[in-house]
Amino acid sequence: MGGRVCLTRQGAIALVTLDHPGKFNAMSRAMWRELRAVFTGLQAEPAASAARCVVLRGADGHFCAGGDISEYADFRFDEVSLRAFHEGEVWGGLQALLDCDVPVIAQIEGNCMGAGVEIASACDLRIAGASARFGAPIAKLGFPMAPREAALVARATGEATAREMLLEAAVFDAAEMKARGFVQRLQADEAVADHVLQSASRIASLAPQAARLNKQTLRALGQGRPAEALVTGAYAYADSAEHREGIFAFTEKRKPDF
Repeated sequence: MGGRVCLTRQGAIALVTLDHPGKFNAMSRAMWRELRAVFTGLQAEPAASAARCVVLRGADGHFCAGGDISEYADFRFDEVSLRAFHEGEVWGGLQALLDCDVPVIAQIEGNCMGAGVEIASACDLRIAGASARFGAPIAKLGFPMAPREAALVARATGEATAREMLLEAAVFDAAEMKARGFVQRLQADEAVADHVLQSASRIASLAPQAARLNKQTLRALGQGRPAEALVTGAYAYADSAEHREGIFAFTEKRKPDF
């Protein structure tokens, strides 16, 4: 079986689970395509019924151990098929994740290697269990990280960390990755799932339009667009129901109903 990407719901929270039994949730080609479909679908949901937060996690105590190496001999030795894999399937999944305006929390447990680091790098918040391990030791497999994937990882981990991962095949523990700023919060292994759901619930209780607009602004800034270029249209939310509710709830000393 080539693994799967499962979407379930817990109220306003979408739970996206990487599930590849026996392979620490290594990403197969089918899973990359499913990842793209899941996040494209989440982005397209009508605002009234859309998820307000996404938790991206792995099954059975591991996030993602990389790519499914058992498939590699079928396509990696031909330049055309290799390019199609990275630029179509892998980047297609990562781009859909990056383009999703719903806040995404990575629940990182166990192995977070290669493709796992790439997927985590595309998330908004990264919360890890104490025993999680991070790296991209693909130099041991004789190939480099694809350019757009390397740029994503370098932005999220920092260039120095990316260089250690790629050039030295360095593997870091969760405490080190928190110290380096990649992991925002660190929890005991047995507490990480509950902590992530608590964080997701807090996000889901807040203004969903504001979250989407914040993600759009941060995405544009991250792509190098100057803040001045974003001013046109930036205040179109002025007369929105969500904006009014937030302000009036504060002045009326009540909890807002978003």
